[in-house]
Amino acid sequence: MYGLYVIGFVASLIIALLLTPLVKKFAFWVGAVDAPNQRKVHTRIMPRLGGLAIFLAFVAAYFIVSPALDALNSNAAYGLLLGGLVIVVTGALDDRFQLSPKWKMLGQLIAACIVVAFGLKIDLVNIPFGTTNLPIGWLSIPITIFWIVGVSNAINLIDGLDGLSAGVSGIATTTILILALMMGNVTVVLLCVILLGSISGFMFFNFHPAKIFMGDSGALFLGFALATLSILGFKQAAVVSLLVPIMILGVPLSDTFFAMLRRYVNKLPISAPDKSHLHHCLLQLGFSHRASVLIIYGIAAMFGGSAVICSVFISQNSTWGLVLIIVALFLGMLVGAEAIGIISKSRKPVLNFLQRLVGKQVQSDGK
Repeated sequence: MYGLYVIGFVASLIIALLLTPLVKKFAFWVGAVDAPNQRKVHTRIMPRLGGLAIFLAFVAAYFIVSPALDALNSNAAYGLLLGGLVIVVTGALDDRFQLSPKWKMLGQLIAACIVVAFGLKIDLVNIPFGTTNLPIGWLSIPITIFWIVGVSNAINLIDGLDGLSAGVSGIATTTILILALMMGNVTVVLLCVILLGSISGFMFFNFHPAKIFMGDSGALFLGFALATLSILGFKQAAVVSLLVPIMILGVPLSDTFFAMLRRYVNKLPISAPDKSHLHHCLLQLGFSHRASVLIIYGIAAMFGGSAVICSVFISQNSTWGLVLIIVALFLGMLVGAEAIGIISKSRKPVLNFLQRLVGKQVQSDGK
């Protein structure tokens, strides 16, 4: 079985390597290009539509390997493939024609509804510090749709530097893969290794300096795939709470949360674009393009590692271990956000409080 996983990874990687240059030429031919402006980092016209290469490699490798796996949940896989097709087409149309937000949202909702129609739903909410699971009934449908649409847009929001969204998605996919191996979920393992191969093949052309962007077709698909895989991977494991998939996607979700908070603090519309996302702040601090991306990779890996540790604590009913991980992550996230100015360049209440606390401690030690 592990040999099939290796074949799936290699097949998707090679197909992505072969398809991406063709997609690049196709993007120029149809005019799906990204022109530089005041909010963007690149300085020349770049082809988009890279998501087509990722998706096509994913689909092709799935059909190469899946017939050999008897334990595969093909119903769930088809939900991901068909929903992914809808969201890739939506993203590709936006890459070329700049769709209005309502049409993009419609495509995302249709894709999410397809996943639900194939039976993939968040049926239970695990209480992290208890032993019971809460059945949520009909609320499972809107919660699932909200999760899929939210994660899809979160990945899209961090797509601001060469290789950033692809790399962070690859780290999240690897984390889900590790947890799926721990739980023996054959379907999720196969889909993860194929998706990881597709991302890896595309990254050869997308890491700085990028030769092609994934565009909305890629960012929306990766977000959609990660959201769907997290549901498929954890809906069958009562011991795993929603904290784990949230941690796996910690970088895009926290960046989205801070963007909403930042716009609220600055009295701007929630949907107003700005240049204060995590990657923008790192660049403003003087880090190079590549260094900024690698730093965010490190943060994503930290979130992924925390998710794996938390899943172990949850399975062992280790409440205190789980609490310590959550508190440490939350405080670290707040301090880091204020240090780089992702919320506000001037308002830093947590850092000011810690500085006053340290100052008082120094004074008391001096006495």
